[in-house]
Amino acid sequence: MTQDPVILGYLGRALSFELSAVQQYLSLGQMLTLRGMPQVGDKFRLEAQEEMAHAERIIGRMLAVGVAPSATILRPARLDGSLPELIQHTVNLETEIVNFYARAVQYCQRAQHHENQIFFAALLKEEQQHASGIREWWQEISGEPLPVEK
Repeated sequence: MTQDPVILGYLGRALSFELSAVQQYLSLGQMLTLRGMPQVGDKFRLEAQEEMAHAERIIGRMLAVGVAPSATILRPARLDGSLPELIQHTVNLETEIVNFYARAVQYCQRAQHHENQIFFAALLKEEQQHASGIREWWQEISGEPLPVEK
């Protein structure tokens, strides 16, 4: 079976995004626990598990289409700032992931890659819910909307 190199690129970049999110959330979870906020740390560890499940699905998809999984660029974790700023960093990462999956879905539609379109659309929906959930969680614990990053 001949593979579309653009789809393979989307899969590789998706794996990089998801593993970067895992690294971000695990780092935040540990750091915030060390700062005396174990409940917040636990929340970020749960977020890491969700992202790891996405990474596993992407690896499965890559293996199914006959390519070796490869994440090319992991972003360093953003650990600077106050709790609202840390949460904003995660929302920014999630927003970037959402936009990436939206582009992948659009490409699959144009290229008529129905199976890949379904795959990326499912990830898109989950990441949209994830980003929204982080914003809602912040509002619950702080009583105010997440500030806009400057």
